[in-house]
Amino acid sequence: MATSAEREEQKRQAAERALERVEPGSIIGVGTGSTVAYFIDALGRHRGRIEAAVSSSEQSTARLRERGIRVVDLNSVGALNLYVDGADECDPHKRLIKGGGGALTREKILAAASRTFVCMIDAAKRVDVLGRFPLPIEVIPMARGYVARELVHRGGTPVWRDGFVTDNGNVILDVHGWRIDDPVALETELNQIAGVVCVGLFARRPADVVLIGDREMT
Repeated sequence: MATSAEREEQKRQAAERALERVEPGSIIGVGTGSTVAYFIDALGRHRGRIEAAVSSSEQSTARLRERGIRVVDLNSVGALNLYVDGADECDPHKRLIKGGGGALTREKILAAASRTFVCMIDAAKRVDVLGRFPLPIEVIPMARGYVARELVHRGGTPVWRDGFVTDNGNVILDVHGWRIDDPVALETELNQIAGVVCVGLFARRPADVVLIGDREMT
């Protein structure tokens, strides 16, 4: 089991490796979270390499601007060549659980709009089957109770992330107790529940590249 310091070093190494994939003069998508913070800091040291960034959260937007990086709206740029983000879990097929930071909806939009999705993790987030990390689901506030009941019917234990509001003005239910053997099917099913905005399963659109510290997962 890696120590906290070793995990942080793996995150930093993954961020440096991700920076190597940034094309000069490009506009890139940037995710949210502790590993992404390392990437933004590294990007800030080479801010002249890119034209601008599209951010997945107000938190990342603030950090990018603090590092002198211009932030633009996705609608003004269209498709992106590269999206860089972290994850809470990653299985052998590069399918992910994301949303621990609450930015899953915008993260999923940027992943969908990008040709290449590079995910940075430390080794502890590599799992054989998704589900050890509670699955975040963004929900319209008025539908919180209804969606929670639907999740219980499907064998999950939803916990309201009380006091947290997403950048979109919605709430998060973190679902415990699932072993997710077929993440594509579950993502598709959960998306059909009325009131669900976004599911933190990135399975239909998984990562293209996963960096674990200074190596690429094969």
